[in-house]
Amino acid sequence: MTQVRKAIIPVAGFGTRLLPISKAIPKEMVPVVDRPLIQHVVEEALAAGINEIILVTRAGKSAIEDHFDAHFELEHSLASKGKDALLETLSAISPKKLKVTSVRQPNAKGLGHAIFCASHLLDKDEPFAVILPDVLVKPQVGSSVCDLGSMVERWEASDASQIMVEAVPQEDVYRYGIVDCDEPAAGESATMRGVVEKPKPEDAPSRLSVIGRYVLPYRIMELLRDQPPGAGNEIQLTDAIDRLMQEGQTVQAFRMHGRTFDCGHIEGWLQANTTLAREAGYDV
Repeated sequence: MTQVRKAIIPVAGFGTRLLPISKAIPKEMVPVVDRPLIQHVVEEALAAGINEIILVTRAGKSAIEDHFDAHFELEHSLASKGKDALLETLSAISPKKLKVTSVRQPNAKGLGHAIFCASHLLDKDEPFAVILPDVLVKPQVGSSVCDLGSMVERWEASDASQIMVEAVPQEDVYRYGIVDCDEPAAGESATMRGVVEKPKPEDAPSRLSVIGRYVLPYRIMELLRDQPPGAGNEIQLTDAIDRLMQEGQTVQAFRMHGRTFDCGHIEGWLQANTTLAREAGYDV
């Protein structure tokens, strides 16, 4: 079976929920403690054994690509001053095994369209991961479990698509995409029957919300090629996943071990900075 080696990260959004911070700075470059948000999610991919990153971007987002590029003048200056610790910090941003490629999304036509923009960078029948960078997924304190890595292992063991989920309070299900499946234990997967976008609490099939981490087969790209617009008149990834299930292919909900921080809005971003800074030993 083809291993999962590539992750598509859509970074073309405007980041309106982080305004005014994101007016001149890509939201993915907003810092969480000591590094930008995008670096956290790329490190997550590397921890999962994924070393090829495809950024789906647009005009005005070059700072993201620059962050993972070499900076000869800065590195030379640090070396000449003997600042070896800072040099090591820069080297860790883009280790030798990491390959970053970018592709433009010419028009904002939805998440499904953004993912499809990277289709030509995949080999035929190559599976891939999707990481939505607004949400940080971190292990529990004292744990080293990488949930994305566990999803990749599940894919390679079962050939079943994986969608990361976490339980939310029943009264909050109307805010999320909620999967219909038997509830799995943390670190386990259960076969999905469907997914419902923002249901009323009394109509929700479960309390398991979609997080923004996917491991998918190449077939999704073929479905996205002719996927008609759905909610919001946009091409939706969930619609293509529904079609995949209708074809009889297994899609599973993977229940995460770790914690999530929604950095796409101010409150979640502040919570991530405060919590993770304290865990890193900063006095905040």
